[in-house]
Amino acid sequence: MEKRPHLIPSVIAAAMLFIALGHLPYGYYTLLRFVVCGAATFVAFVGYSGGKIWAAWLFAFVAVLFNPIIKIHFHKDAWQVLDFICACVFLITAFTIKKPTYSGGKKND
Repeated sequence: MEKRPHLIPSVIAAAMLFIALGHLPYGYYTLLRFVVCGAATFVAFVGYSGGKIWAAWLFAFVAVLFNPIIKIHFHKDAWQVLDFICACVFLITAFTIKKPTYSGGKKND
């Protein structure tokens, strides 16, 4: 967990995005926006602090896309495609991005 602090939020967001591919009440999709936006913001921070600028930009975009305050509206079919893609991206980065650890001024990998 120390090297991958974003693992649990990423897996939770991915699971919720996969579940969202079904037909669920509107409240679930509102909760989904909060969870995915929060998880994406956290992963963007971890990516930025770990020197993975591409991850910071990618997940900043995901956070804006799932922003619960200023909602972006798409048709249900488009959201299903986005949900699937974002779930896969969360899972891939959950296991590929590591936070660098430092000890004694030297970088450990």
